[in-house]
Amino acid sequence: MVIKYDNINIGDPIPSYTSAAITRTHLVRYAGASGDFNPLHHDATFIKMIGMDNVIAHGMLVMGIAGEAITSWITHKNLRKFHARFLSMTEPIDCDNVENTKKRATIVVTGKVVKKYEENGEKRIQCDIIAKDLLGSRKLDGFFIVALP
Repeated sequence: MVIKYDNINIGDPIPSYTSAAITRTHLVRYAGASGDFNPLHHDATFIKMIGMDNVIAHGMLVMGIAGEAITSWITHKNLRKFHARFLSMTEPIDCDNVENTKKRATIVVTGKVVKKYEENGEKRIQCDIIAKDLLGSRKLDGFFIVALP
């Protein structure tokens, strides 16, 4: 379905997007793809040494989930800007307490249209977004701008 500028109104929600629960395997795969092997993301011994309880997901992995939420609604070729601010850490599923950590490791992205305008001959909308875990902890907020037909 093609989203049309004339059919979008300020205040309209974007479709809610729910990720799969982030696992340690996701962190390892992301580290390999991104080259970010910071021990915060994979080394349990290092984590204990610095006084943390668990490894944490890469912030850019969470931003990637937010990007996937955007492009599942609007095609990536129409994306003009994507800005995010990281708010809190995300832990992967911990096998010792799967039910509790699954809620902390699943990301839900929501948002709404906050602006409609024309720029550079394009009809554009700006949407604010927020990513939270299933316990309501805010992980990321930001906005994106897309051009629409």
